[in-house]
Amino acid sequence: MTTEPTPQHGPDEPRRPGTGEHRAWRRPGPQQVPQPPPAVKGMWHGGDMKALPRMSVRLRLTLLYGLLFFLAGALLVFVMSLLMADILGGVKVIGFNITDEQAAAFQRQFVEQTMRRLVGRSLLALGGVGIITLVLGWFVADRALGPLQRVTTTARRLSESTLHERIALEGPDDEIKELADTFDAMLERLGQAFDSQRRFVANASHELRTPLAINRTLLEVALGDPDVSDDLRAVGRTLLATNARHERLIEGLLLLARSERELVTRTPVDLAEVATTVLERPGRGGDDSDVTVHPELTPGKALGDPVLLEHLVSNLVDNAVKHNVEDGGELWIRTGMLEGYATVQVENTGPVVPAYEVERLFEPFRRLNADRVESSKGAGLGLSIVRSVVLAHRGAVYAAPRPGGGLIVTVRLPPG
Repeated sequence: MTTEPTPQHGPDEPRRPGTGEHRAWRRPGPQQVPQPPPAVKGMWHGGDMKALPRMSVRLRLTLLYGLLFFLAGALLVFVMSLLMADILGGVKVIGFNITDEQAAAFQRQFVEQTMRRLVGRSLLALGGVGIITLVLGWFVADRALGPLQRVTTTARRLSESTLHERIALEGPDDEIKELADTFDAMLERLGQAFDSQRRFVANASHELRTPLAINRTLLEVALGDPDVSDDLRAVGRTLLATNARHERLIEGLLLLARSERELVTRTPVDLAEVATTVLERPGRGGDDSDVTVHPELTPGKALGDPVLLEHLVSNLVDNAVKHNVEDGGELWIRTGMLEGYATVQVENTGPVVPAYEVERLFEPFRRLNADRVESSKGAGLGLSIVRSVVLAHRGAVYAAPRPGGGLIVTVRLPPG
């Protein structure tokens, strides 16, 4: 594998992918690449029905409070009107030189005017107080839903590396606190299950390393005997290659189990220095690799574990080298700051990757167009380890197919 400096190209000099050249980026360092649009919930993808607007629980509670208040207020106005009409109906008009018919007409006119004014002003007062009630109901609903929002926020933030967090809701022993306590108990069980799984993987990997090391030593000693026949020597070399592959698999499982734990060490790390260290390491990408590397390294400091971040970059580079074209392959590695995040981006030429296969490549033992199939290129843990390290650092990783073949993997980490 060779490393070449990236030539400077102007904005009007794009390089063509797939022919040993590459399109020009807007500026040095990692760039934003197109991502598939998120699935729209509540929409019929095969028809013309549009998604209905989402109404939050807070808004529904506010409208419910307002509706109940207006119904109660209207009922109160109606009852008061009946009582007032009954009271005014008993009022007698007394005057000089007026007949009973005139007195009755004056009484009806007085009652009608009084009731009209009473109802009108009552409705006006009901509307004003109703608006105040809607505003107060909005804040009361927010306060009532506050604990539920804490549960939702915690659930969104949780991953396999943050299952130690708890809601620990304080307050009266009501339905919401019961829900939070139930959620905490579920997190406790999940945390124990994941810890047990990681311990099993780590212990099994450690137990398997010893016999593999013994096998490697015995094979090397046997192959060092000058009296060994050519047939046995060929068999021994095949067994050594198989043993080495199993050792890489065990090392990958150990690293995967370690990366899924909560981080203990968090220090500022420059991703450009990490990438430089990885690229300068001898034998990077395997022997006799003719992949040309184009480093575009700019400073990008992240906060995390330096050893795990080095493994992250190393796995990205190894994956890009192993799954490249056989002749004249190229690899671009970029580091820097992108939208406020420390970012490392690895792009490589290679076979065409369907968009629907990209997400599955991050699963353990997954390879392109194969599922748990033996492969000489690796154990199928490279991108799985990358994802675990990213999640442990509370970052994000996404991949996109490269036009012309290959993959673009972007890792974004919290700045240091």
